[in-house]
Amino acid sequence: MSLMKTIFATKSVEAYQAEAASTQMKRTLGALDVILIGVGDIIGTGIFVITGNAAAEFAGPAIVLSFLIAGVACAFAGLCYGEMASLIPASGSAYSYVYAALGESVAFICGSNLLLEYLLGSALAAQGFTSYLQKFLKTAFHVKLSETWTMTPWDHSEATGFVTTNGYINLPAFLVVTVISIILTFGARASANFNHFAAGTKLIVILTFLFATFSYIDASRWSPFIPTAADDPTGKHEYGIGGVFHASTLVFIAYIGFDAVSTTAQETKNPARDMPIGILGSLVICTILYILVSLNLTGITDFRGLTSGSPLADSVSALGMNWLVVAISVGALAGLVSVILVSLMSLPRILMTIAVDGLLPPSIGELHPTYKTPYKAILLNWAICGSIAAFVPIGIISHMVSSGTLFAFALVCLSTGVLRVQRPDLERPFKVPLGPYIVPGLGTLVCLALIAVGGAMGVLRLAIWILAAFAFYFVYGRTHSRVNNPEREIVIPGWEHLSGKGHAMEELKMARLPENVLYRKSLADTIVALNGIECDASAEVAAVGALASHLNGLRTAVDELDQAINKVNAAGDDPVAQAKLADTALLPAMDAVRVHADALEQVVADKFWPLPKYTELLFQ
Repeated sequence: MSLMKTIFATKSVEAYQAEAASTQMKRTLGALDVILIGVGDIIGTGIFVITGNAAAEFAGPAIVLSFLIAGVACAFAGLCYGEMASLIPASGSAYSYVYAALGESVAFICGSNLLLEYLLGSALAAQGFTSYLQKFLKTAFHVKLSETWTMTPWDHSEATGFVTTNGYINLPAFLVVTVISIILTFGARASANFNHFAAGTKLIVILTFLFATFSYIDASRWSPFIPTAADDPTGKHEYGIGGVFHASTLVFIAYIGFDAVSTTAQETKNPARDMPIGILGSLVICTILYILVSLNLTGITDFRGLTSGSPLADSVSALGMNWLVVAISVGALAGLVSVILVSLMSLPRILMTIAVDGLLPPSIGELHPTYKTPYKAILLNWAICGSIAAFVPIGIISHMVSSGTLFAFALVCLSTGVLRVQRPDLERPFKVPLGPYIVPGLGTLVCLALIAVGGAMGVLRLAIWILAAFAFYFVYGRTHSRVNNPEREIVIPGWEHLSGKGHAMEELKMARLPENVLYRKSLADTIVALNGIECDASAEVAAVGALASHLNGLRTAVDELDQAINKVNAAGDDPVAQAKLADTALLPAMDAVRVHADALEQVVADKFWPLPKYTELLFQ
């Protein structure tokens, strides 16, 4: 296989769909459910942390226009996410979508940008946590934390570059990342309930802020609405139309989370109706809230003073409303912790998906022997995210997380159009309206344009990151990829001890196949065995059923592969006939074997194999 074919090799949509077949999701969500999920996921770091800084340095009161621009980009990307999620229900999110459409190397680059989104987004939320913690302690208990332990050693702005500060380390930010990582390592059973509580708290705090500060608005603060260079005596800020667009790349962070909405496509009652309503509805609601908050914020405070990491709390503190400072701080703390929790909980799943494809070392997906969590991935995320939160200035983080996320969204939009053209035969529960070109094309262009207006330094940082990701892929991922190296052995955890014969299995064979996988010969034996077992939980039944299904599928795929090999051999020395048979029979059969083998591995990894007593009956 040539180098170009290798780096742009794709993983079939059918492969992803077969992998997802082991999880039977119930369609229980309606449009209102999807909207509420979206609102809960979206509101977070952007509104509590970034809004003030973006207004102070770039947009002024016109920060509302920046939110509108970012919202339009998200609407395009959100619709594309909805189609891809309904077509490819994979835990790898954008990485999996791009892998199916644009190829392996581009998918790895997309995955690296998701790493930026989740790791840097968590670090940004952690630094916002420090700011609101300080405000809460000072207002409620008159306790002031030392700058030595609450600031990064350096600060950064577009005008002044890097400058030293009085701080050594942002210790609260590091500690909150550490505590959440420990919780995730031991298993966060209560995370869902906490997230619902945090979402409700965030909405209550924002609405309280809007009603309590409305009477303090001074409309003269909105003039000029779009500040110019004449309104900046220091000459250190980028105002004007360019500043509005630049700010839109920063406040784009406020919408991160809507991509999680698209992953509910397989659980909605009517994806064709509920997904666009849910995605666009949550974006519209959040955009309206953001605009109202921005108008209030710039109406009660001179936008030039909104430079801290806790702009909402600072603005009401200046009004003497200490009770509201405490309320906002508590709500912001809860919201920011939920952002960190969800991000650091989601990222290991993406890393595990990439590792399963062979593009990352398999040890990243290793589960803890007791708690059954991907502890090595969690520890890696903790080390990187904690260090960034402790030592990297907030300005650098906000630019990088926005540009990385925008690039990943642009790739998803492009993948939607490409796959619609290349595979029109695929059944799509939800389709982006107006065909394969308009919405995906506009989404791609708008996201790339926002990256460009973010400044040359931001583009340079993103380019360096992409080159580094491609270098890693070229050196490691390309040579370990399962798609490009089908002869690599698949190791299924917990299966190596199974051997011998029993009433539930005639034999457990090691098939000499391209992937060297384990497979069952008879589904009937498994069904017979299950009929004699009294199962304690539906999850256990589902795990056994998924296992049996894929074992039988693998048996069929093996038979088809044998037939394909015989056909190629029968072609003799005719290279044209052999090549045709390879494309039409051999390669699809190999893909089918790979699909079921990967699905078997995923069943064991996802279910943590909760069947010790059934294993004894089935396999001894």
